[in-house]
Amino acid sequence: MRRNWPQWIGYLTALVSFGYGVLGLYWSLGGAGFPFGVGDPTMVESGRDAIAGNLLGFATPEPTGAVFAVAGLLGAILALLLTRGVGRGPARIAFITAALVIAFALTIVIQDYRPLIVVAYTPILTVSKLLFGWPEGVGFGDLYQWPSLNLLILQLLGIAWILTALAYKRRTADACGNCGRDGHGTGSRLVQWGKPAVVVAVVTPLIYCTTRWLWALGFTLGIDAEWYREGQENGLWLAGAALASLGALGAVLTLGLIQRWGEVFPRWMIGLRGKRVPPMLAVVPATVVAMLVTSAGSMYIRMAFVMGVEDKWVTNMPETLWPVWGAALFVAALSYHRRRRLACGVCGRD
Repeated sequence: MRRNWPQWIGYLTALVSFGYGVLGLYWSLGGAGFPFGVGDPTMVESGRDAIAGNLLGFATPEPTGAVFAVAGLLGAILALLLTRGVGRGPARIAFITAALVIAFALTIVIQDYRPLIVVAYTPILTVSKLLFGWPEGVGFGDLYQWPSLNLLILQLLGIAWILTALAYKRRTADACGNCGRDGHGTGSRLVQWGKPAVVVAVVTPLIYCTTRWLWALGFTLGIDAEWYREGQENGLWLAGAALASLGALGAVLTLGLIQRWGEVFPRWMIGLRGKRVPPMLAVVPATVVAMLVTSAGSMYIRMAFVMGVEDKWVTNMPETLWPVWGAALFVAALSYHRRRRLACGVCGRD
């Protein structure tokens, strides 16, 4: 099933798109659970600055739900056309462009930092609760709120659209019918960009990590003294340090995209040592993280333009570099995937 994903990803994309369209119709007719704008407690509390947090910060269910209903239906039709390999020439280009525009809207335009928070803090909260019983008064119910989960679902749907477009491109190109490859990958320019992309993807998050670690260690680093004391009391700086540590771990793992241990499991991994690392074991997490940090970073850039930086520069400005991190990580993952492709049993390409 893992190797045959180009055959079924389009059907999954069509099904989820149609299902979300039905949900949009339900909201437009007065149904409960609208997760944007007036139905999102976070945006309501933000008041006039809601649009800085999310571009749909002022959305209401009637018109927005109707837009989702139409978009979901049309998206499902497009996904089915792509899966069936319909379209050549200009139509092919138009279909690919439309799929990527949808993916960009779902993964970046309508997103904010909450999908990243859900994904990153799930392991952090699990470990801290099991080992330390911390933080008190905060549980998974606070983390898994419907507006946040909704954005995560749309984020994953956007990634599915990227994969659907890629599968369609392979299916309709002059490529091997078995593997979908239309050329050799080992000497491509994309492979050559792998190392520089990894360097950027490792260095960029460490800027953010450094600030969070310094705060947890007792350095105010430009933060108002009163606010810093409040952060110490409610555990804000410890939570930030935990997230930073997770980001640093991700930076170390990114090195595997250009290191030997990213291709063959190292000796200390009992039961796996010496075995080949499945390429998608690295590519899928890297792609997901790339989208998450890019969408979160885009929100901080939007906040800087709408609300200004002023005294928030030290807390928010490192995050404005996250789209650079995300783009570099995505390129690094693509380069790794191209380099790791196995020879096809039909066409013999590697």
